[in-house]
Amino acid sequence: MTGTEQNPQAEDIVIVERAGAVALVRLNRPEARNALNSALMTALLRTLAELDADPEVHAIVLTGNGKAFCAGLDLRELGSSGGNLGFGTPGPGAAPNAPWPPLRTPLIGAVNGPAVTGGFELALNCDVLIGSEHASFADTHARVGVLPGWGLSVLLPLAVGRGTARRMSLTGDYLHAQEALRVGLLTQVVSADELIPTAMALAATIASNDPAAVQTYLASYKAIEEAQIGEGYRVEFETSTGWLKATFDPAKVEARRQAIIDRGKAQSQN
Repeated sequence: MTGTEQNPQAEDIVIVERAGAVALVRLNRPEARNALNSALMTALLRTLAELDADPEVHAIVLTGNGKAFCAGLDLRELGSSGGNLGFGTPGPGAAPNAPWPPLRTPLIGAVNGPAVTGGFELALNCDVLIGSEHASFADTHARVGVLPGWGLSVLLPLAVGRGTARRMSLTGDYLHAQEALRVGLLTQVVSADELIPTAMALAATIASNDPAAVQTYLASYKAIEEAQIGEGYRVEFETSTGWLKATFDPAKVEARRQAIIDRGKAQSQN
């Protein structure tokens, strides 16, 4: 990418590239479909906080390396120590009902492949979403046996409508790129080769505006949305934490893990 400063450490779990006033953030666990273990969540929270505090960064693009955007919480860790589950509740660096603390900087999600469960929640917490033809979305919380804690049950109906949201959550079925575009979840679908250039161009357009005006306007949008949501976030948080206390069993999560992976592969090929 011309004019881009890139983090040279390819082994880093989060890679940041800079192009002028735009930062590109890549989740970098491609061998695990960018599943969210504690290390990745810690690095992502730190990276977004640093970029949001940088006065030279006026827009951020978030994507995944490899074939997936993000497969959600790492089920290996969830089914063993359950350590990554702590990021779904208020804790070090995290925010209730969101995967990261509130950002002033516009965040564009460039969805390169499947965005599943917690990965779907990452996408929903972006301000704008564009996707490649390989983008797909699934809410498999009910299959894993964990309920959403990052706003999915609040944000998904706002994005796709009541019926589609409930259908996705109750079935766990995938919503593929063109259908996601039709229902308004994605704002644009492009070829895989064009995804990052398109997302960076969109971010550059946003970054070319007055930064303070953009941040204030975006904050206004978010405040209006929260007013419309009302008690929704509180209800989701209480439901999720109550469910975990009453029913969560890491052994059951591990038992379901392979079945979920196999089912996702089969649906992605359809």
